Amino acid sequence: MTRVSFPADFLWGTATAAHQVEGNNVNNDNWLMEHMPDTIFTEPSGDACDHYHRYPGDIALLAELGFNLYRFSIEWARVEPEDGEFSLAELDHYRRMLATCHEHHITPMVTFHHFTSPRWVAAQGGWEAETTPAKFARYCERTTRHLGDLIGAACTINEANIGPLLTNSGFMPPPEVMQQAPWWSAAAKALGIAPHEFVPFIMATSTRARDTIMEAHRRAVQAIKSVRDFPVGITLALQDVQATTGGEAQANRVRYDLNDSFLEAVRGDDFVGVQTYSRHRIGPNGSLPPEEGVEVTEMGYEFWPEALEATIREAAAVARIPIIVTENGLGSRDDTRREEYIRRAVRGVANCLKDGIDVRGYTYWSALDNFEWMMGYRPTFGLIAVDRSTQQRAVKPSARLLGDIARANAIDF
Repeated sequence: MTRVSFPADFLWGTATAAHQVEGNNVNNDNWLMEHMPDTIFTEPSGDACDHYHRYPGDIALLAELGFNLYRFSIEWARVEPEDGEFSLAELDHYRRMLATCHEHHITPMVTFHHFTSPRWVAAQGGWEAETTPAKFARYCERTTRHLGDLIGAACTINEANIGPLLTNSGFMPPPEVMQQAPWWSAAAKALGIAPHEFVPFIMATSTRARDTIMEAHRRAVQAIKSVRDFPVGITLALQDVQATTGGEAQANRVRYDLNDSFLEAVRGDDFVGVQTYSRHRIGPNGSLPPEEGVEVTEMGYEFWPEALEATIREAAAVARIPIIVTENGLGSRDDTRREEYIRRAVRGVANCLKDGIDVRGYTYWSALDNFEWMMGYRPTFGLIAVDRSTQQRAVKPSARLLGDIARANAIDF
């Protein structure tokens, strides 16, 4: 057995997103969708993990486990509940979270937008509105002025390509289909807009939406950098696109549309956040289901930890900027499979470093078993289990495993 060490300043972390863990984010578009009759959301987010109140204990636990990075998101709908109206109380809340990270010698990485937007943004046309990039940049600038001295690094937008990826992979119907559903029309009516004007981030798939999102990113970077100079990037949901016989041309198109076109667009950023969970098999007629005999996760896709190494290499070749793995993990009730997934994924990171690729950190998704969007609380990605009837936390063996790797800053092959 050979022990491979990581760079001395390598970041080892885990992540959460505000709406998935805080609880009671009642003023955003996702809460609205969750509460429509016959919604596609399995259940509402509700109290979630009550991380909004329990973050001091959660952050202390992450430090105890051995992590030196915590990636979490700021909820735009809390900070700016109405257009142009900023909440000092909420900004101070996030300032306390950042300070708690520093108290425990954890570098905080902030995500300014993780899927959810204020209702007023949705009512103005959401992620197809020409006003959204400027409004988002204003929020980032105001937030950075209040918090920037405590932020270690930042992601402007989480998974800029998530809408096209979900529809292409068959995880979500295209918007034109969803717009026909009564729950969608009801959500739009609640906002005072027509169904086609309702464009929540996670379901934004059009070329116009892509341009809006990337313009919001560019403006946000400028706004943040005008206040503070910490590393700023964006995160992308990258799948290891693999062609089966006859599917090469189709796979190349999918790889470019979902991965490389976005990677090209972020050249010049301080880093790109790589977020990978599995591979995406493509045949002559498009996406293929899981290969027969391959283990399938709670999410319905293949157990394929080697996908991470492939997407890091792709990101390095195309974007040509430093990489931080900002999400990677496994939804499974069997924690021994999570341990195996982590070992193999982290070994892939080590292989990339050995070949000279500039990878600066590995962040597991997620810190806590949490609200997994349309699938509700059924999938369990967390290193830490949460009993939502009591909000008690229970550390899983996989958390100890990854924490031990982080403390050693090395992994055995």
